[in-house]
Amino acid sequence: MNWRETVLDYCERLDDRFWSEPLNAISNAAFLISAASAYAILRRRGGRDLSALALIGVTASVGFGSFTFHTVATRGAMLLDVIPIAIFIYGYFVLALRRYFGLGAWAAAGTTIAFAAASFAVDASFTGLNGSIAYLPALAALISFAALLRSRDPETSRGLGLAAMTFAASLVFRTMDRDLCGVFALGTHFVWHMLNALVLWLLLTRAINRGPARGSSDPEPEGERADGRM
Repeated sequence: MNWRETVLDYCERLDDRFWSEPLNAISNAAFLISAASAYAILRRRGGRDLSALALIGVTASVGFGSFTFHTVATRGAMLLDVIPIAIFIYGYFVLALRRYFGLGAWAAAGTTIAFAAASFAVDASFTGLNGSIAYLPALAALISFAALLRSRDPETSRGLGLAAMTFAASLVFRTMDRDLCGVFALGTHFVWHMLNALVLWLLLTRAINRGPARGSSDPEPEGERADGRM
């Protein structure tokens, strides 16, 4: 594979110039805003939530990586876009299993590996939707977590449900991009960036609110919490 090959996958980009995708590039600032906002919430809460802090850092790296890809626009730069997104998906999956469902470390790790394998299988087996199929397992996981938490933790269920609806909308805009080039030259990929940044913010704030309280350390739950909730 030629890692320097230019990627012309979006309506905005017509050539290999650095600033050929201004909206797709600038809209990545939304990820930095989400990360900064979540960090401010974490600081106000006062807990030493290292798991949430790590995911905040990953969210910022999504913004920087995607900006690099939508300016440099090479197959090599694409890795800077997709790898941070994958790290957030699987990192949050582990955190959700531990923090919301009380799974132990090994059970959470094994379940996440199985989820990752299933996700790769889906991506390898199906094509279409402008590459959005790769994100459908993550959407399915969000919907499943929200449904499973509906009775035991309604607040978290509502938060994850809202994130799932926003993610579904963002996938629609991501999928439509190339099909609308003829009628809307700017495309809709930049809307995917902004809505997806909102998704990550919703997920981060929910994790922070369910994280360690002020002055506590950052151990993940091994089972039920002291107040009887998972």
